[in-house]
Amino acid sequence: MLGALVAMLVALSAFAGTPIANAQSAFTSSSANAAPGPAGGLGGNLLAPNPGAGSAAQQAPLMLAPPVAASPPSLMVPAGRVALDLGARFGKDQPPITSGLTWRVYKAKAEANGTFTLVKEDRSAAPTLILPPGAYVVHVGFGLANAVKPIVLRSETVREIFDLPAGGLRLEGRVGDARIPASQIYFDVYRGSQFEPGDRRPIAEKVLTGETVMLPEGTYYIVSNYGSANAVVRSDIRVQAGKLTDITVTHRAAVITLKLVSDKGGEALANTAWSVLTPGGDVIKESIGAFPHVVLAEGDYRAIARNDGRVFEREFKVITGVDGDVEVRAR
Repeated sequence: MLGALVAMLVALSAFAGTPIANAQSAFTSSSANAAPGPAGGLGGNLLAPNPGAGSAAQQAPLMLAPPVAASPPSLMVPAGRVALDLGARFGKDQPPITSGLTWRVYKAKAEANGTFTLVKEDRSAAPTLILPPGAYVVHVGFGLANAVKPIVLRSETVREIFDLPAGGLRLEGRVGDARIPASQIYFDVYRGSQFEPGDRRPIAEKVLTGETVMLPEGTYYIVSNYGSANAVVRSDIRVQAGKLTDITVTHRAAVITLKLVSDKGGEALANTAWSVLTPGGDVIKESIGAFPHVVLAEGDYRAIARNDGRVFEREFKVITGVDGDVEVRAR
């Protein structure tokens, strides 16, 4: 039964809520540029396998917000109760975690219906919990990192330190030297390398620019989605315990505005249905409107416009960072 509780808590930690912790950071290290490497390998701190697309990483100690006030150290323990002092750190010989923790204490024995009773919940950095003697299971969560321990309280105060080898990940996107607006880009985070087989469900979805995701130490890959078409970059990254890693993903793309016009420079015709295709005929994006905007990866395309029962088309090229209009003549 204890194993079932542990599995349940780990699963809940992995997929519950928004995995964002409020972390304040300061950067003191230099940046590391990652070039494309062999499949499964890491170039620097991450791999940017897409031709012409890349990423840069900065790492620095993870400086958390001031600790949440813990229980008073001189707390009186009533008769028939035992004090449980809790704390967490980034790993052996690592500094303590001073904020962003969620503690939950459950009875170790399941109820008749198979559920486990939640006894205490606390969000202090280092709480002192007063409990009756007995067997418990203590769970601590830090973003998507978590740890579970069975603990038995008898008569003396029990002090437990949990090791949470975790770090922070913060993301942004750029085209050349220009930062991509936060409203136009989001990131999905997956476990392991993109080249490894296994579970391909994201552990953090639609992460926005500037948000900090707390993750267990290890290898992950991120999918950077610029717009809603084909401007996508995949990169392997490494999260280190006690460090905040800033990732800048560079896209080779541009924002294109499609227009169906009667004459060059004329007014766009309304009620136009659009399809953007690759030279091989694969549909990249479909939309309806007088002048839809679409973010496209660098390359060659064909725009097809359908209006009032007629079809018009034009080939065009997308150059990185060169936003502009693509006019299709209605003739």
